[in-house]
Amino acid sequence: MIYLKLIITMALWGGTFIAGRLVVQEMGAFAAAFCRFAVATLALVVLTYGVEGKLPRPPKHLWGVIMGLGLTGILAYNVFFFSGLKTVEAGRAALIIALNPVAIALGAALFLNDPLRPRQGLGIGLSLLGAGVVISGGNPLALLRGQVGRGEWLILGCVVSWMIYTLLGKRVMGELSPFAATTYACGVGALLLLGPALGDGLLTVIPTASLTAWGSILYLGILGSAVGFSWYYEGLRQIGPAQAGVFINLVPVFAILLAAIVLNETPTPALLVGGLLVMAGVVLTNR
Repeated sequence: MIYLKLIITMALWGGTFIAGRLVVQEMGAFAAAFCRFAVATLALVVLTYGVEGKLPRPPKHLWGVIMGLGLTGILAYNVFFFSGLKTVEAGRAALIIALNPVAIALGAALFLNDPLRPRQGLGIGLSLLGAGVVISGGNPLALLRGQVGRGEWLILGCVVSWMIYTLLGKRVMGELSPFAATTYACGVGALLLLGPALGDGLLTVIPTASLTAWGSILYLGILGSAVGFSWYYEGLRQIGPAQAGVFINLVPVFAILLAAIVLNETPTPALLVGGLLVMAGVVLTNR
């Protein structure tokens, strides 16, 4: 049963790229990000009480780190995410963000002195080559000539933001459960997004957004954030991080399939070749 839950979770996470692409047709990045995490925070509070029976108050010395989590993993990541999806297809965005585990391994080696094995170095190189193929549409030399669009760079900003969020999170997880830490990070991130969202026309967007946009927001906040997080951590508890982590490789696969079905995005040969290189590199890096 847990394997089925993990597969469904990866499908839900793959679907966040399609939902995000639909939302940004009607909302600005700040407004969309605030709506997503206002919903996600409420859902996570309910979920945390349901799973753990309480929402513990963090020690005072952790609030600075929690603020950093909200700033990087919620505010920055999602502004990059929604801004990039205005111009980048959902499948391409998913493959770029598939670099997350590689970026985390590289960040841990640079900033936390975690050893980087030769196999991991090879995996990082393969993933970066694959990302170059995906980002440049099959012509990595375009990167050197500065011919890559703003949207692709914004999606790469997601990778950097998530790497910082994960490295900060290692400090918090020693004193708070993953549920509590994520709930507080989402709440802080939503508060930080409120001001920019108001400037982004939030009050105008709320009454005028279509059912498609609101359905996508609810999907992102409840299914993509709260439910997906819950089931993934259930998998971590039951089968361990090594086996559960392998399932994350399915996220871009589901994103590309769903983008083809829902958004009529046709995968190009460059996307498929680059995607295979990215995923091979991720597997090597995290093996």
